[in-house]
Amino acid sequence: MSRDRQLHLGAFMRPASIHTGAWRYPGAVPDANFNFGLLKRAAQTLERGRFDAFFMADHLAVLNMPVEALKRSHTVTSFEPFTLLSALAGATERIGLVATASTTFDAPYHIARRFASLDHISGGRAGWNIVTTSNPDAALNFGLEEHMEHDERYGRAREFYDVVTGLWDSWADDAFIRDVESGLYFDPDKLHVLDHKGPNLSVRGPLNIARPPQGWPVIVQAGASDAGRQLAAETAEMVFASGSTLAGGQRFYADVKGRAEKAGRDRDHLKILPGAFVVVGDTVEEARAKRAKLDSLVHYESAIASLSIALGTDASGFDPDARLPPIPETNASKTGRERVLELAERDGLTVRQLAQRLGGYAGLAFVGTPATIADEMAAWLHGEGSDGFNVMFPYLPGGLDDFVDRVVPELQRRGLFRTEYEGTTLRDHLGLPRPKNRFFEQR
Repeated sequence: MSRDRQLHLGAFMRPASIHTGAWRYPGAVPDANFNFGLLKRAAQTLERGRFDAFFMADHLAVLNMPVEALKRSHTVTSFEPFTLLSALAGATERIGLVATASTTFDAPYHIARRFASLDHISGGRAGWNIVTTSNPDAALNFGLEEHMEHDERYGRAREFYDVVTGLWDSWADDAFIRDVESGLYFDPDKLHVLDHKGPNLSVRGPLNIARPPQGWPVIVQAGASDAGRQLAAETAEMVFASGSTLAGGQRFYADVKGRAEKAGRDRDHLKILPGAFVVVGDTVEEARAKRAKLDSLVHYESAIASLSIALGTDASGFDPDARLPPIPETNASKTGRERVLELAERDGLTVRQLAQRLGGYAGLAFVGTPATIADEMAAWLHGEGSDGFNVMFPYLPGGLDDFVDRVVPELQRRGLFRTEYEGTTLRDHLGLPRPKNRFFEQR
């Protein structure tokens, strides 16, 4: 493994859904999810830190938890991501802008048009995080009585990807002549009508917007089930992974990159970025004390609700001081459920302990000084556990500032992270090629 590889860093900007105590931390802005001034400052700070991308997660329903827990969560209000990122495009110049959009509850034409628009508005910085939406309550907001089955959601997502990318290729890059003298606006020979008819979708096309500056906005995926891994291997260029140990990360990294190669893709054109919760201190002990303070701000009602969501089963009636009872299969996220069951078994946790861990943050965490955090990140990078990280901050704005002002310089000093952007697009930042237009020769 070459030691000259550098990290890619995305920023997960939904702190309240990462840790339910985040909005209560001393110095935190309580309405961080819904404060445009703060989010604009955050995007500009991340750009100053030369991050690859600002990632805005999204939910299509208020989280399905009891009101006693919901009243303690500020995930109930947040901006619609396209609107937010379009505004942030005008407040930044280089940082990538990644939005979540569901293949289960939206139409391909809408998604293709919105991301093409964001890519044009931002000068080639858009990324689409493909999700199939695990929250069953979302179905009730879109005229459905029941949530679509897991495998059916992924089958639709795969076809959805083909349709959206086909729509992005509706026009050759040089289709728009705009010849004032002759009155010819575009060359009709450089227009393709998709006319897709598949098992799940029927879309005629063409898209009524020019091909995006990046060819296609960067494709992002976060599913970790077998179906999710296969979708990522076939389609994704950036994968938001969820491993909590280096050994687990290495297995995921080898599996997904191996699947990509079997699908005929270049493994280097798929970047794997596990989510990493980062708490910075002057000493390791100080960082751990910060984490402990944060964890202490999680109410049991919130914690048990987080556990219920992860399991896809109401856990409120479980004995808090006993081990988990047998948990049935559900139609929610299979990976999330399996991860929680593995955690409970591995660490011998009671329901109360497991809920507290879930209500805080149970995934990969780097808690220490800039030097120890850089050590751990380097171990993941050089050990083929990741190509970088989707960084999650304990609270805003202080937790973000700590990382950009203290950890980034340490990574740069070690040659692990860029000191300047080398290009202007998200594809430039990630070292990804511009996709060839499937209907025309241009890239």
